[in-house]
Amino acid sequence: AAIDYLNKIGMERIHDYEVELADYLRRRLEEVKGVTVLGPPVGTERAALCAFVTDAVHPSDLGTFLDVEGVAIRAGHHCCQPLHRALGYSHSARASLYFYNTKEDVDDFISVLEDTLKFFGSLGSDAIDEADSDDNFVPLF
Repeated sequence: AAIDYLNKIGMERIHDYEVELADYLRRRLEEVKGVTVLGPPVGTERAALCAFVTDAVHPSDLGTFLDVEGVAIRAGHHCCQPLHRALGYSHSARASLYFYNTKEDVDDFISVLEDTLKFFGSLGSDAIDEADSDDNFVPLF
């Protein structure tokens, strides 16, 4: 049934739409202050996903905060630790799309991402420096 559904839509049509969404996602992510997009530039054919990093928050924390707002992303190594190591990152976040997503979904993601980054930015560097200090370490057990 799933194959019939996809064939009815048309695999080439799905592919073309995914390419359009991928470029749109990449362009929108590049507009977000403090975000570095990993991977090929706009105009290079790519899968409908973008891996990215931000100076403001660890990808795992970002994923958690976005999830609370109803936005699902992946965070972690994405089976590419050698690439992360070569680029100087330990982890990245990844937004993935498929033909059921829309440009409005991308816009909603970007809006929530920007709000989340503003929240972390509002904590200020002093709060981050203090949080990294061993003086504030509280053991879980």
